[in-house]
Amino acid sequence: MTKEDLVPPFAVIPGSQVHDVLTGREQHTVDLVEAAYRVHGEGDTVNPPSYFLRFPDRPSSRIIALPASIGGDTRVDGLKWISSFPENVAAGIPRASAVLVLNDYDTGYPVACLESSIISAARTAASAALAADWLSRAPGRTRPRRVGFIGTGFIARHIHTYLARTGWAFDEVGVHDLSTEYAGGFRSYLEESAEVGRITVHESAEELILSSDLVVFATVAAAPHVHEPSWFAHNPIVLNVSLRDLAPEVLLASANVVDDVEHCLKADTSPHLTEKLTGSRDFIDGTLYQVMAGQVDLPAVRPIVFSPFGLGVLDLAVGKFVYDEVRRRGESNVIEGFFHEVDRYGRAGAASSRS
Repeated sequence: MTKEDLVPPFAVIPGSQVHDVLTGREQHTVDLVEAAYRVHGEGDTVNPPSYFLRFPDRPSSRIIALPASIGGDTRVDGLKWISSFPENVAAGIPRASAVLVLNDYDTGYPVACLESSIISAARTAASAALAADWLSRAPGRTRPRRVGFIGTGFIARHIHTYLARTGWAFDEVGVHDLSTEYAGGFRSYLEESAEVGRITVHESAEELILSSDLVVFATVAAAPHVHEPSWFAHNPIVLNVSLRDLAPEVLLASANVVDDVEHCLKADTSPHLTEKLTGSRDFIDGTLYQVMAGQVDLPAVRPIVFSPFGLGVLDLAVGKFVYDEVRRRGESNVIEGFFHEVDRYGRAGAASSRS
């Protein structure tokens, strides 16, 4: 076996292939995310803090690096590199763009670069759908029949798709966005998606929250804009996906579940602001893994807020599935000769050592 045979090939997987693999496999993607949460909860992952690259001349923009390693049945290392440039929206292109690099578990060699905005949205939506399912199983809870979306972009659309394709059905679907154009566009998407629930575009966040049993925050808010706990007096389940919409007083009046305590309580997220206000983490009831493992008792008489910071191991789990499926189909776009130097001393030195 030559050194070239020992070095794994490097492939590039575009968004079209990612979309083709994941579309129609929403339940399987949720199952992948659940399995990744369990592996993480059992300690068989490495998930360092995310690194935020910020720009003094572009304060609203950022690029985030999420390195991670996951064991279990997945066994892959890697890095997601995802940018958020909100001004893109005004130009008619998506706010976020991303790539995911997968590294071979045994050699460390990069084996693939995948377009990852779809993977990121899919794992986020799968996480939200998984949390909604598990949190609605708490004693005294019933499965929500009225859902409301605050923020109507790419992530909101994916969350609705994942809910709809994993067995959720709603009598009412509420929509609110600061942009009437975006709210109208999301309503059109809902109508074209064969959503059977009555669709209402609400003029205010308060109106939507009061009308919803499941509330989804998927905005680009940089600071809390929802401050009134009384809006949640009907004890809804709240998917705090965008992390910064809710003021500490709302979280202090709620039961709080996160994906990972250390990761979520940083970068001025709503839980982080609550910790800084109170000087304590006692308001955190537990993690989603602990809910799934039966280690947390959630009250029926308070709102439940799920705040997921977003773990790199989830991207790896979904990305590895896409990579394996593309290879199984024989559709890998392998870049020949990507790793040019595979001999320690160069080809001349290698030839000399064999003589």
